[in-house]
Amino acid sequence: MTPEVYVGFALLTTALVSLDIWQTRGGNISIKKATIWSIFWFALAFVFAFSISLFWEVYAPDSDYSSQKAMVSFITGYLLEKSLSVDNLFIFAIIFHQYAVPEKLRPRALLWGVIGALFLRAVMILVGAQLLEQYHWLLYVFALFLIWTGIKLATSSGEEELNPLPEKLIRRFVPVTAEFKGNSIWVKEQGKWWATPMLIVVGVIAFMDVMFALDSIPAIFAVTREPFLVLAANVFALLGLRSLYFVLQGMMDKFVYLKPALAFIMVFIGIKMMLVGSDYEIPTYLSLAVLLLTMLIAVIASIKKQPQRVGDANNASTRVKAE
Repeated sequence: MTPEVYVGFALLTTALVSLDIWQTRGGNISIKKATIWSIFWFALAFVFAFSISLFWEVYAPDSDYSSQKAMVSFITGYLLEKSLSVDNLFIFAIIFHQYAVPEKLRPRALLWGVIGALFLRAVMILVGAQLLEQYHWLLYVFALFLIWTGIKLATSSGEEELNPLPEKLIRRFVPVTAEFKGNSIWVKEQGKWWATPMLIVVGVIAFMDVMFALDSIPAIFAVTREPFLVLAANVFALLGLRSLYFVLQGMMDKFVYLKPALAFIMVFIGIKMMLVGSDYEIPTYLSLAVLLLTMLIAVIASIKKQPQRVGDANNASTRVKAE
């Protein structure tokens, strides 16, 4: 990739983030508005995928990939990152609850958290690409890490514990106000600069996203090791994450089979990574099909589970009244 391509993509990312800031101004985001923008970000990713098929030689003149392979790799990587990032939404909900973030401040907290995550992920991707070029055996380390994480996710009790490291560091080096001060991260009081709880929330969001990226970035390297495609897939997956959060905010407890689906995807991608370069290497199109089918089954099974859960709840309520 040429430096001009990265600079151009950085400018495009800046413009899209600015658009996201504009559409969430005021802090009041309805489910309808969030749904429309979620569809917009999803469609935009596929528009970008189409541009790859047309201008791949401009994006990567020295790449061994054909334009068709590059497009399929981007779409697969994007869908993989998008599906794995859904788990982040539950973490966002826990963070907001833990720090009692007012609803009108949540869009801005998510914005700064996502911007921080974009920067940190870009660094991780560039470092990861360099390491994999020089030390191919690291691919197997990443693969085992993915498989272990998938198994751990499938067997965990479901209770999330947030790593308090960002909060500890912030409180150690700067004074923090007791209450939020609107969307402000820093305020000046009595001639002294104070951080607000918003800085802690943003720091925890960015930190936790990077922790999840330790799973998702190795996963996408199993799909493609083209740094530009990995970076672009991550950017587009994160861009629509805020809107998707507000769509799913009231439905967090309804997709009961999301967790096992994500666990299966991580184990599958780990196995795919282990087989890279062997006679049993799993084709990209098959990975895409498995990913889509897994998420589709999880959604349909969750929807069918809801009436049964509602019925069980009603029966329990009836028994309580009878007693």
